[in-house]
Amino acid sequence: MTTRDIRAHFEEAHGVEVSAAFISQVTNEVMDEVNAWRNRPLDAVYPIVYPDALVVRSRASGAVENKSVYLALGINMDGEKELLGLWMAHTEGAKFRLSVMTELKNRGVRDIFIPCVDGLKGFPEAIETVYPQTRVQLCIVHQVRHSLRYVSWKQRKEVAANLHRCNPVGS
Repeated sequence: MTTRDIRAHFEEAHGVEVSAAFISQVTNEVMDEVNAWRNRPLDAVYPIVYPDALVVRSRASGAVENKSVYLALGINMDGEKELLGLWMAHTEGAKFRLSVMTELKNRGVRDIFIPCVDGLKGFPEAIETVYPQTRVQLCIVHQVRHSLRYVSWKQRKEVAANLHRCNPVGS
């Protein structure tokens, strides 16, 4: 988000106008805490990890551009959700995905029982490279969506209903 975006959001949410300089000052003051969080040690084992990416608009060198934000959401041994990290990249590439998984390992993650991924190319290979004993699970929602690509529009509703009956667990 740009400082203008943050400023507009803050004004809309709180009804208070703040300057771009104030937003920059606050951002600079929390960077030490952000860096400490990004480099904190992680648990040795996560039963489930959901690596994913989303595209956001970001200001860099005066220009606004689209960047990919990678995230890894883990379920720890107590069953609690834990955001393991956020990484920003210019593109969604396999090499970068490998660096994300390597960083998790370097921060202490020794085993992931079930990494649940969507259709991002390169994540399964990155996971298998860094955690060779781990079996990658493709997200059920993405499996259904992928399957429906091969079904005519006329039959899609019926096939989708049948696929959902194969996985009756509620989300």
